[in-house]
Amino acid sequence: MATAKRTTDHEEIRRWVEARGGCPAHVKKSGNDEDDPGILRIDYPGYSGQQSLETIPWEDFFEAFDENNLAFLYQDEKDSRFSKFVRRNGDDE
Repeated sequence: MATAKRTTDHEEIRRWVEARGGCPAHVKKSGNDEDDPGILRIDYPGYSGQQSLETIPWEDFFEAFDENNLAFLYQDEKDSRFSKFVRRNGDDE
């Protein structure tokens, strides 16, 4: 059974996502204004996000990630793409 890891480290997140062919994204039209990307996601080109997701720069992604007090939950197995965003708790750095 796979276990999930949790991190707020930007480089760790970026390495994990890029190693699996993913990129930072947001749900189209989910932000309040031009400076708010809205709902963050990881997009894996060629999968179901084509119509609903839009790629954004890592800088914008991590700015929203930190402003929204998020942590990244993921499985560190080679073929796993399981990840999700959760609220940070007192144990997160």
